Amino acid sequence: MNSTMAQVLLFLITTLFSLYITAVMLRFLLQWVKADFYNPFCQFLIKVTNPLLLPLRKIVPGWFGLDVAAIILMLVLQIIEIALIDWTIGLPISAMIVIPSIIRLILLVLNLYFYLVLARAVLSWISPYQGNPMQIVLIQLTEPLLRPIRSVIRPIHGFDLSPIVLMILIQVLLIIIK
Repeated sequence: MNSTMAQVLLFLITTLFSLYITAVMLRFLLQWVKADFYNPFCQFLIKVTNPLLLPLRKIVPGWFGLDVAAIILMLVLQIIEIALIDWTIGLPISAMIVIPSIIRLILLVLNLYFYLVLARAVLSWISPYQGNPMQIVLIQLTEPLLRPIRSVIRPIHGFDLSPIVLMILIQVLLIIIK
């Protein structure tokens, strides 16, 4: 395969798999924080992820409120992505592909939360009204992580430092894991 075609194929594989894995991860996280699933964004995620998630849920039950089927789906999709990337660049597919897949999923959730917190902070500056459906989802996803920090570091004259502290903690974890 020539270099240009390999690059295009790699781009398509990583983009499509990353987008779908992120959608499944967001759905899992929204279930975990008990978000409002009548929100238009949540409804979009349900429609996008149902084709692969519903059949898997018939085989894999939930466990203590966790959607185990979503976790397995993310892991399987990540394994397939890495295998396709290895195949595209001509590397042999390793049996040890599960460990890099788990690490990639951990990195993805950390990066996802970094950008969710950043988006929430920026939106709070430019649109303090919290009635926008996307803003509600951002609050529901980030509040469980920001609340404990906010209880330790109180807002100073109306300026909430908890997003900055959380983003620093996430970056430290990203450095440690990489």
